[in-house]
Amino acid sequence: MNLETEFVGGTLRLRFDGELDHHAAKKAVATIEEYIDAFLPRRCVMDFSGVTFMDSSGIAVLIKTRKRMGELDGTLGVENIRKQPMRVLRAAGVDRIVPIAAPAAKEA
Repeated sequence: MNLETEFVGGTLRLRFDGELDHHAAKKAVATIEEYIDAFLPRRCVMDFSGVTFMDSSGIAVLIKTRKRMGELDGTLGVENIRKQPMRVLRAAGVDRIVPIAAPAAKEA
């Protein structure tokens, strides 16, 4: 799992690439918390276009990030999500508490 970050105009953008499983999720949470603490963004956007697989550990990444952003009175959104990760989020009901934008344009 690779995680690219960008901070522009109060928005922290996180682009995930690879599999978001237990091991990757643990590292991702730590990295995301570091960036949120460093930049104190008003908005955080997670780009899941590169996520090829996600298990329930990915749900924890979203929930923890949402909670941290809430502590800052900020918002969290997800965009470009592929079918498999979307099924995981819908099954858990995460799509009802975290806004999810357009799906990825094309599956690999």
